[in-house]
Amino acid sequence: MFEGLHPRNPTHVLRLVTTEAVARRVADIVMETFDPTETAAAAFENEATLQWEVEVYFAEAPDEDYMRELVRFTAGDEAAKAVFFETLAEKDWVKASLDGLSMVRAGRFLVHGSHDRHRVPPEAIGIEIEAALAFGTGHHGTTRGCLLMLDRLLKQRRPRHVLDVGTGTGVLAIAAARALQRPVAAGDIDPVAVEAAAANARFNKAGAHVRPVTAKGVDHPALKRPGHYDLIFANILKRPLMKLAPSIASVASPDADLILSGLLVPDVRGVLAAYAAQGFRLVESGVLEGWVALRLRRSGTAPRRVR
Repeated sequence: MFEGLHPRNPTHVLRLVTTEAVARRVADIVMETFDPTETAAAAFENEATLQWEVEVYFAEAPDEDYMRELVRFTAGDEAAKAVFFETLAEKDWVKASLDGLSMVRAGRFLVHGSHDRHRVPPEAIGIEIEAALAFGTGHHGTTRGCLLMLDRLLKQRRPRHVLDVGTGTGVLAIAAARALQRPVAAGDIDPVAVEAAAANARFNKAGAHVRPVTAKGVDHPALKRPGHYDLIFANILKRPLMKLAPSIASVASPDADLILSGLLVPDVRGVLAAYAAQGFRLVESGVLEGWVALRLRRSGTAPRRVR
């Protein structure tokens, strides 16, 4: 999935410097309005200027007048006037974002590129991920947060049936399959992500256990198994997480754990409410780089917070 990151081969970008509230509103309306494989939005605080910014990436030239009207409708005239557009040079965005990244350790899991393959210690579960047109390299706070929660969960129990909704590059599915030596169901709305995840699974000696499918949420015969999964990952955005709550709950077993991420701190309350309506309660939460990961359980275990 494309979690607020660049779509495939973006050609144009909209930029806006504004307040946090406006940045979030604009990013939200863009993600609700457009196909996430063709248009992606991110709201963030610029560490250098300490100002909030919105970036919207387009796979094709956008209708600039329409985008300004959308911003005006969402945030007013001043925000619309501050919008500007740029044309991007052709490049491999994901490869560019990965250049120079170091290994990332998350408990027993170690995500790395080919240049660090020789540095993986024998006791670690190494997952090698190179540039791919899908989100989920382990370097992002959401993915690492999910891996850390998986590592803690595996010290308590060994799930039997695992599902990864919005698998991206397949990191979470591969990690679970490697640790458990069991099949892991996985799906993604984007076929390019599915191809990348399948290739990564084969390369990481998990191809027999991870065979991702193209699916919107769990809407695929290979995934839609009522009451079946006792561990479900969903590392996606707030609104899709909330919309998918009933369907995710429908395939969760009575003792299921859910590991959810792709959330900023203000998003947490809404997501918890959506899953509480399905009978899930918070077990633990953690924050990395401003991104929140949650573990929920149907059994009603008393909440505890983990940093």
